[in-house]
Amino acid sequence: MSKRAYSGAGIFDGERLHAGKTLLAEDGVFNAVIDAGAVPDGYEVTDLGGGALMPAFVDLQVNGGGGVMFNDETNVDGIVAIARAHATTGTGALLPTLITDTPERTAAAVDAVEAAIGRGVPGILGIHLEGPHLSITRKGAHDPALIRPMQDRDEAFLRAAAERLPNIMVTVAPENVSTDQIARLAGAGVIVSIGHTDCSFEQAEAAFAAGARCVTHLFNAMSQMGNREPGLVGATLKAAGVSAGLIADGIHVHPASMRAALDSKMPPGDIFLVTDAMSTVGSDITEFRLNGRRVLRHDGRLTLEDGTLAGADLDFATAISVLVEKVGLDPARAYAMATSAPAAVLSDARGFGSFSPGKPLNAIHLDHRGRPCPLAAG
Repeated sequence: MSKRAYSGAGIFDGERLHAGKTLLAEDGVFNAVIDAGAVPDGYEVTDLGGGALMPAFVDLQVNGGGGVMFNDETNVDGIVAIARAHATTGTGALLPTLITDTPERTAAAVDAVEAAIGRGVPGILGIHLEGPHLSITRKGAHDPALIRPMQDRDEAFLRAAAERLPNIMVTVAPENVSTDQIARLAGAGVIVSIGHTDCSFEQAEAAFAAGARCVTHLFNAMSQMGNREPGLVGATLKAAGVSAGLIADGIHVHPASMRAALDSKMPPGDIFLVTDAMSTVGSDITEFRLNGRRVLRHDGRLTLEDGTLAGADLDFATAISVLVEKVGLDPARAYAMATSAPAAVLSDARGFGSFSPGKPLNAIHLDHRGRPCPLAAG
């Protein structure tokens, strides 16, 4: 039996940041957090030398990584390459995300994720389908030729997919999906997220009442908060029980806007981090193609040739540093936004996002420079 004790770093368990404590693990399974001077006999002690020990990151919006876009390599090999690239940045669990595409490619994506889970590909928790039932006016980098209203066959496909996968998240716009469809999808176990929409405050509230419980990349590609029309941003911050993803690179959203949203979000429900990562994560490529269009990588941005943002060139360690250093957030809340908060949105987090006695220790260490590395707990 392997018994290991980790000390010398703050320990974030998914809820609290503990100082002066030691984490115990046996055979790669979390045991307890104890006082630093109370390690039982038989444990091999590792001094981490500062930083923070925490659950591996959970990312609900991953379009690509390792030079691969999920839309282009919609197969198990593509998923493996993406997951491996993100593991190097501290992400232990993720939803491969398919950007608006054809029905055939969407079906292939669900098949690929089901096969990857069946083969035990580490960290694959389900799928996120971002489109095609979005608003043309808020399409962002999505191909407008592929955007369309949800039909009965689309709904039936999604409900069937929810029976096959532990988690299926779908980003939709109220302009192209009815509240009845949202209610039926939510009832079938689909995580319905509202995004890429110009909906009104009232339309957003109706979608939440029907069962949508998430919002895709808050502030981006959605109706904004105004003095007489609060839009989707205002509805999201007001809605209890609704969570929202946030791209915290300091490019997609200004730090002051992040701070205002974080200060005003109504619980339960929280704001959590997403990378919205493209194929550039874990790769030195400078450009790639999205639905046949050229995407350029420069100065931390990914854009179409017309300047439209096309996903993000971001990892969670960078996002956490933005939250702490530029937004002024307490580190414990920033850590939660990358771990327990996204895990809480899932139907089945499969033990990720927090430390629980008897569960596998899916952990990373952020060193004193904020660089993540997996923890060898076996």
